Amino acid sequence: MNEVLKPTPAPTLSDVAALAGVSRAIASRALSTQPRPVSADKRERVLRAAETLGFRPNSLARGLANQTVNLVAILVNHIHDLSDLDLFDLLLAEIQAIGKQVIFIRVGAGQDAATFLRDGVAYHVDAALVFSDFADAPTVRRMFRNNAVLMLNGHHDAGTASVTLDEGHGIGEAVADAAGKGVRSALLVTGRPESLVEQARIASYRAALQRHGITLLAELAGDYSYASGRALAGHIDVETTGAVFCTSDAMAMGVLDAHRAHFPQHRPQRFRLYGFDNISLTQFDAYPISSIGADRRDYVAQIVRMLKEPAHLAHGSGQVLVATRFVPRLTG
Repeated sequence: MNEVLKPTPAPTLSDVAALAGVSRAIASRALSTQPRPVSADKRERVLRAAETLGFRPNSLARGLANQTVNLVAILVNHIHDLSDLDLFDLLLAEIQAIGKQVIFIRVGAGQDAATFLRDGVAYHVDAALVFSDFADAPTVRRMFRNNAVLMLNGHHDAGTASVTLDEGHGIGEAVADAAGKGVRSALLVTGRPESLVEQARIASYRAALQRHGITLLAELAGDYSYASGRALAGHIDVETTGAVFCTSDAMAMGVLDAHRAHFPQHRPQRFRLYGFDNISLTQFDAYPISSIGADRRDYVAQIVRMLKEPAHLAHGSGQVLVATRFVPRLTG
């Protein structure tokens, strides 16, 4: 009869210490992601021993020892906007680079969101990053029993850290560009009105248009998606509209595809087209849409900087503004 093969036991920290000829405490310090006092020679011996044995540190045990779990929660409405993909790919890479992992939690609209936030979740996390429009700071603090909450959705209060885009600057530059090219009337294609960020964005467009003497013909409500932009494109009167400002590039892409005939070689023949987010697709020939956006690396760097300073994060001592800028392309 064949015997059932037993799995080979995984190497332990004690095995690594024995092979390196050091104490278990020194081996632990040498393998720590935190700066710990250990000589360069001993660190090298421990790292070489760990590699030889195929040792992998136990993240949970390490977290318990440090009173951390190296886990960050990211609360989102969803992840299907093109701007989400650009942002979260970079954000995950940078969070993992500081030795932490991520869980995504979808908090959408409606009663389900209220129930979810009220009941909380059974996760212990070091910090929570809140992008969802439907989560406020006090609720998230209660939800995770943790004050290390970073608000990225405009819902921050005096006791909560936040990173916010200074959207008014980039919007002002885009509207000034249109005015300088003779635009005197415009349509605004918007996203979800329940979003505080979107409300502020719309207010910035209204103020900039008024400042430059451009008549706002109408506001057409979409949902940031390509499909909503393409559907709303049918409401554009190309004879009277001088420019269309969309509060997402995805909606602007839908408008452009619906009106390709009015953009020979991507250049505006009837109306000028502006997006928002400066997503990576606008850098390619198919969608050379004038847009507004922040430096994503700077934005992510500010988020990660706060994650690396949990005491400041928990006490809400950081309120950071990240500038946006206008990026001119062929459609503007």
